[in-house]
Amino acid sequence: MNEKSPCDVLAVGAHPDDVEVGVGGIVAKLVKQGRRVAILDLTQGELGTRGTIEERHAEAQSAAAILGVAQRVNAKLYDGSLANVRPMQAIVAHFIRELRPRILICPMHTDRHPDHDAAHNLLRDANYFAGLQKIDIALGPHRASHVYYYRVYGESTPPSALIDISDVFETKLAALRAYKSQLFNPQYEGAATFVSSEAFWNSIRVRAEYWGARIGVKYAEPIYSDAPIALTTLPGL
Repeated sequence: MNEKSPCDVLAVGAHPDDVEVGVGGIVAKLVKQGRRVAILDLTQGELGTRGTIEERHAEAQSAAAILGVAQRVNAKLYDGSLANVRPMQAIVAHFIRELRPRILICPMHTDRHPDHDAAHNLLRDANYFAGLQKIDIALGPHRASHVYYYRVYGESTPPSALIDISDVFETKLAALRAYKSQLFNPQYEGAATFVSSEAFWNSIRVRAEYWGARIGVKYAEPIYSDAPIALTTLPGL
């Protein structure tokens, strides 16, 4: 699963489990539709209160297998220190050139964790630089033509679109359950955190139900875009 090859969609998280929490349903749906999806974790989550690097790596690979993604890789940038600076831009741009996605799905800015905010700006600029001919980055130029964003900890602005994930919501939950050290798990011995609480676990379903209700389905996930989203006709026709 770690062998790098071109993909249709690259979903990126600042930490292992960010993608699953924010867009695990969308990822599962894209895989079900036959799209080749890869996940890039920017850090190993080494500053997290619970779990070792080894545990988190194993959990991330298990979750990736449940989602059915083609590959999952880790940039091994420093947890808690993500920044939109040239050395990190070059590392992320190299992954974009290797994986050559048409679509990039990234963390949204102004999220609860500072790394999520930093990742938003880092990925936006790295994608731009990855497409430049003369920049000193290995491999041929490539830039994802579409960039979408997601939130990990809840929505504070109206989304650009809502994606029906009713048919894959249980797959999303199964992938999240792979993170035994991070999310709600009464059997795990470790200090309690916000994301390990039962309340946070329950909020995942509540959020999906709320957004689903907004479009008349059981479960949905929000997505954000800086650019207009093209449609071929009016939804509902």
